[in-house]
Amino acid sequence: MLPDWQHAVAWTRAELQMTGLSLDKVTKRFGSSVAVDSASFEIPEGEFWALLGPSGCGKTTILRMAAGFEEVSEGRIAIGDETMSEAGLHVPPERRRIGIVFQSYALWPHMTVAENVGYPLAVARIATTDRTRRIRDALASVGLSEYEARRPAELSGGQQQRVALARCLVMRPRVMLFDEPLANLDVHLRASMEEEFLRLHKALGATILYITHDQAEAMAMADRIVVMDKGRIRQIAEPRRLYREPATPMVAGFIGQGGLLPVDVLSRPEQGRAMVRIEGMEVTLRAADGQLPGPARASLRPEDLEAVEPGQGHLSAMVLRSTYQGRHDRVDVATEAGGRLVLHLDGHARAGSPIGIRIRDGWVIPMED
Repeated sequence: MLPDWQHAVAWTRAELQMTGLSLDKVTKRFGSSVAVDSASFEIPEGEFWALLGPSGCGKTTILRMAAGFEEVSEGRIAIGDETMSEAGLHVPPERRRIGIVFQSYALWPHMTVAENVGYPLAVARIATTDRTRRIRDALASVGLSEYEARRPAELSGGQQQRVALARCLVMRPRVMLFDEPLANLDVHLRASMEEEFLRLHKALGATILYITHDQAEAMAMADRIVVMDKGRIRQIAEPRRLYREPATPMVAGFIGQGGLLPVDVLSRPEQGRAMVRIEGMEVTLRAADGQLPGPARASLRPEDLEAVEPGQGHLSAMVLRSTYQGRHDRVDVATEAGGRLVLHLDGHARAGSPIGIRIRDGWVIPMED
């Protein structure tokens, strides 16, 4: 006999009929402003993707176009093999079978939990018997079977978020969209809800596009991450590759701690590494096979660097600030040429003191056109 929530998840997985989501050269203009510029990606059925970028980069506009709240200016959006948006065609939101979980939860305060979850079913005129069953199963799938009669004000922030998730599931969506759903939660609830989303994703095999500006959320949950900036997609990759092999200076600076230094690439890569010159010193760094000799940038993460005595490393630097972070101190330094780097030290470093830096690893980023 399955526990209630496992039975509900088994039912939901059988009836959701998840499929993939694709964008092909999608552009969105608001007057003379280009919010999204020729964005393309394809989320396979059942994968969890995050759309990550700073505020104003266009990620929410992509979500709204995928949901049907905004029309595309150019390009095509498809769910599975079915076109949802392109020139001359715009399928309205209610016919797309896309579920959305909003940042604000968007719960009706005067309705009970069951009424909030069942509201889209009532609007769709689903028969009462079927509606009751689907509400019960959706609440069981998020662990809220005992909360049907409560109102949103009687729930914690995490419980309200699960009600919003149940309301999404009750419509049997083909694709699920999450619009910064953890932004209003404290750090402990965020960790709990991350686990909840991952559990449901694994149990349901759901196709998810998760919108966020928080790289920690994206790195913790997503199979792949789409990084956006100024309306354009800058890189699509698995979290580990995104961190270790950023495609552009923007991605390197936005993802994780570290620094960028100008380098001269002295040789073509051999076995994934190339000789480079950094501030007058030569060192080998990881590089893509097609990297050409000439000017480039080096992405140097804290774990790529080792603090040594002044004058004994590849670089000479001055400590700008040292911040205690539990297991280590974060040390921000400025090199003699003015570059900024971040190191992790077991001990404390005094601001204004000289320090040597040995480069153990790093990644070469080609110069942008």
